[in-house]
Amino acid sequence: MPDFTHEDAARADGRSVVCGIDEAGRGPWAGPVVAAAVVLDRAALPPEVAAELDDSKKLKAAARERLLAALAPCAVIGLGQASAAEIDDINILQATFLAMDRAVAALAAELGRLPDMALVDGNRPPPLPAAPGCAVDCLVGGDGRSLSIAAASIAAKVTRDRVMADLAERHPGYGWDRNAGYGTAEHQAALRRLGVTDAHRKSYKPIRNILGEAES
Repeated sequence: MPDFTHEDAARADGRSVVCGIDEAGRGPWAGPVVAAAVVLDRAALPPEVAAELDDSKKLKAAARERLLAALAPCAVIGLGQASAAEIDDINILQATFLAMDRAVAALAAELGRLPDMALVDGNRPPPLPAAPGCAVDCLVGGDGRSLSIAAASIAAKVTRDRVMADLAERHPGYGWDRNAGYGTAEHQAALRRLGVTDAHRKSYKPIRNILGEAES
């Protein structure tokens, strides 16, 4: 289960403000990629909430929503997005980094200062021009190792699910409120029936193939 081991190590090294960063939405065929940057107030974090924090993929939607609400009094959260158009323009990896940088900028605005250290889920350090001088430590499986990253995982996932529910109202028929833009059978059937929308990632092969079929 995630704990504060990595946060404590960063603080022991003189990094007083440590945030966790994670993203949601790299794999879907539609919608933005969303990142969250979170600083937890360890003294204010209820032990029962800390005990439940984990990789968002291991939690049911209701638990994620409940935990995000419980974090409000004991966390500062910054959110960032990169749109489907930006994903198509610069690729999903760079768009993920862009969303993370925007999340850190939003976090810094809420904190009134930049973080000293970012713990990032993954194996590739994102450039963080919004936080010059901020050290970055990548943790593979970090959402299951660091409480700050686990909190960021939940914040990013809940936020993206809400975005996709809003997009589902704008583009009915694709089931995005249920499938979050992933290439489910429901989504694929809707693409054949309704076509490609401006919220789809046109650089992704399945969408590119559909567009090619439409042009042929």
